[in-house]
Amino acid sequence: MHKNDRAELFRTRLAARLALTGLSRSALARAAGVDRSTIAQLLSGDEVRLPNAHLAAECASALGVSADWLLGLSDRPESAAEVLSANFRMEAAQRTPADEQIIAWHQEAAGHKIRHVPATLPDILKTEAVLEWEYAAFLDKTPEQARGAMRETIDWLRTPGSDYEICVSIDKIRSLARGEGYWQGLAAEARAEQIDFMAGRCERLYPSLRLYLYDSKKVFSAPVSIFGRLLAAVYVGQFYLVYRDNRQIAALTEHFDTLVRESEVEARNAGRIIREMFDEASLR
Repeated sequence: MHKNDRAELFRTRLAARLALTGLSRSALARAAGVDRSTIAQLLSGDEVRLPNAHLAAECASALGVSADWLLGLSDRPESAAEVLSANFRMEAAQRTPADEQIIAWHQEAAGHKIRHVPATLPDILKTEAVLEWEYAAFLDKTPEQARGAMRETIDWLRTPGSDYEICVSIDKIRSLARGEGYWQGLAAEARAEQIDFMAGRCERLYPSLRLYLYDSKKVFSAPVSIFGRLLAAVYVGQFYLVYRDNRQIAALTEHFDTLVRESEVEARNAGRIIREMFDEASLR
């Protein structure tokens, strides 16, 4: 930005903030530790005048804005700390499949497209037997709570205009089919039921629900949920990293869309491929 333009923008923003706060020029001068004439010169359009860094910071502090905003280096009047606080925070995560925070975000995002990369499998594609098996480790939650949360999400998916995209690593489905890794200890009968249930639900709910399977050796994703343009939450275990800034949400959305583009299995074929993986594992 040319010096003249920056000086004009500073003058305009300084005057606007003075009018908004009701602070007088004399009061601003006292707060900034300068003469009233200095403030008058900054507000005058007769000459190109920009404050030094110290004076810009003192004026910004007195007016409750950031120096970057006054100088035209930012479009946000809040301080950097305030912007970060408003657009990024950490939320405690319940280490259970039926997380009330996730449910609340679903409700907040009613009518918006939801994109989801689960830590294991999406809850809405789990059987009651699998929920029972997972909940064996959680004493403060019951499987019925998980089933209730799952039913609420299914009801949401059946409403007109609902749009839910899910990306899952194909290795997680293979592990389920083989009873390996996370799924070790889950009975073969329960795994077979889970595979059939998941495949059937993908087929019945398509296209409102679309499940894509990606190869984690080619692309990678941490667990993340993106609720339209409202917010995005990255799951790190004990916490969610929650983003509400448009640019951050757009970046995570682009990341998710990359998973979709690079997926090995498209949503329309997900049910069939999932069954085939289980059949192959059973023949080993």
